Amino acid sequence: MLTLGIPSFRLEKDVINAEIDVLRELGVEFKTGIEVGKDVTLDSLRGLGFKAFYLAVGASKGAKLSIPGEELDGVMSGVDFLRRVNQGQRPEIGDKVAVIGGGNVAMDVARAALRLGAEVTVYYRRSETEMPADRDELAEAREEGVAFRFLEAPAEILGEGAATALKLEKMELSESDGKGRRSVTGSGEFETVPVTAVLSATGQRVDLGGIGLATGKRGTVEADPVTCQTAVPDVFAGGDVVTGPQFVIDAIAAGKEAAVSIHRFVHAGQTLTLGRDHRAGQTLTLGRDHRDYRAFDKETVQIGLGGFDSAPRQKPAKAEGAAAKSSFNDLRATFTEEQIKTECARCLGCGTAVVAVVDQFMCVGCGICTTKCKFDAIHLEKVYDADNQEYFHTLGRIVKNVPKIGVGVVRKHIGKYGG
Repeated sequence: MLTLGIPSFRLEKDVINAEIDVLRELGVEFKTGIEVGKDVTLDSLRGLGFKAFYLAVGASKGAKLSIPGEELDGVMSGVDFLRRVNQGQRPEIGDKVAVIGGGNVAMDVARAALRLGAEVTVYYRRSETEMPADRDELAEAREEGVAFRFLEAPAEILGEGAATALKLEKMELSESDGKGRRSVTGSGEFETVPVTAVLSATGQRVDLGGIGLATGKRGTVEADPVTCQTAVPDVFAGGDVVTGPQFVIDAIAAGKEAAVSIHRFVHAGQTLTLGRDHRAGQTLTLGRDHRDYRAFDKETVQIGLGGFDSAPRQKPAKAEGAAAKSSFNDLRATFTEEQIKTECARCLGCGTAVVAVVDQFMCVGCGICTTKCKFDAIHLEKVYDADNQEYFHTLGRIVKNVPKIGVGVVRKHIGKYGG
């Protein structure tokens, strides 16, 4: 999906290839052109000695619009369109393209279609406020010339052999359901607009091919949210194949958590030993971060927040819309030196303004962090001893006992070596 699902003006292919080269240098072996479930099976791989498997096939199939006319030429899913563009093809989309959807994929599809010379309009069934697309993505698409129409949903694609028109229904939003989400219903009022292509970016689905694993209602693989382990003990899964479409960084994070689980699963020394069978006492969850985060309540916090994060997030310079839409290259610049300094200043200043209490289950008090911080911003102070007594009281008790302990050591030494 990194190479074929994201256009080059958002992520250059040489960046991805460089990351893959790093993996090769680490010793990872790649075998491409092999479909698991068809060319090989999990059982056949087990027979070759593989002890664990990680499933990361993503959600690479575009969801259908489920409206009449979807089989016409010129109608395709957004991910299929981007795949063809990234392969160097120029799909025949004509000069008037309708993009259906409101997420980041819809923005990528619309901007890619612009670069192929089409006039592009994005249709979204809710209001602009409720669009899931990142605000920067939306702004860049507008700057390049993408048009937007809200509260309109596709009802039918018209044409004989090829798409020539799109029938849209005006939508109406209801009151909030209490969770900040408003339902949308059709008004019964329709409009027809001319099109030469319809590109749908309303969602993606998982295609497991011949891999037989249990899936949930959404067609995604069911796996433990902490360990990434599926119902088949030696099969782990993560990323979009489990969560549905998410950010790339979420899939990368899932891969790292799965690597921890797989390492424990295949190495006897990484598990609890009970009896002769190490797997009988195996644990994949001990000491894991369950990522049970809660929103930070700025209203009740007990420390001053005046100086925290006061600078806005810095944005790299980018090409003007007219220049950007003429190229598939990423024309964004890097931060200037001043921007780098400003961005770094957005740090919370952990060692200068905040007194933090360490998590005793995560920090063992080794103090290495104090030696590694080049700015001497971290200092450790032990307040309680192992018995949860205030530390200066503990020191007092130790001092009083020093003479007694010293005499005992001397007597033991004399008794052991004589004289």
